[in-house]
Amino acid sequence: MRDHPHGKPVPCSDVWTGRATNRIQWLLALIGAACMALGIALAVDSAWTTGVAPLVMAVVGCIAAGLLVLFGTLAFVHVALRVDEDHLEVRCGHIGVPRRRIPLSHVAGADFAPHVTPRHWGGWGYRWRPEKGTAVVVRRGEGVVLRLWDGHTFTVTVDDAEAAVRVIRDRLHPHKPGAAH
Repeated sequence: MRDHPHGKPVPCSDVWTGRATNRIQWLLALIGAACMALGIALAVDSAWTTGVAPLVMAVVGCIAAGLLVLFGTLAFVHVALRVDEDHLEVRCGHIGVPRRRIPLSHVAGADFAPHVTPRHWGGWGYRWRPEKGTAVVVRRGEGVVLRLWDGHTFTVTVDDAEAAVRVIRDRLHPHKPGAAH
């Protein structure tokens, strides 16, 4: 519950949502699909005269590589950030996996990062670097950096990151009754 400016308690049902998208990942997904198609074409159209083992290795290799590239890219085509009154949740890709849910009680602070780049994190995706913390990076640009009470940080690229930081900070430091907003 929060206090309304006129002194009446009102429920906090506001949810802030944001996302970031990387359209380049779709190109990589097409490459993964092409690898899978090559594996299927080899299996279907091959004369099987050169030996079974090399052909099976080629088919399985193409399909496996295609699946890895396809899943790896589609999982990070976009990221969605949701902040409710108690938690922050990050979901990646179309099926929302990987997912991370952080209770706001574990967050010491939130900062706006104007220039998050995949290069600083070792690429796109869900990343961990001992000296920097954990991040979900789907594109270069603005992001949110959470400082957790355990000393770790969590960074996520999201459009309108400044608004996300304001919402998170507001939920970390609720307004006192009668305080000016």
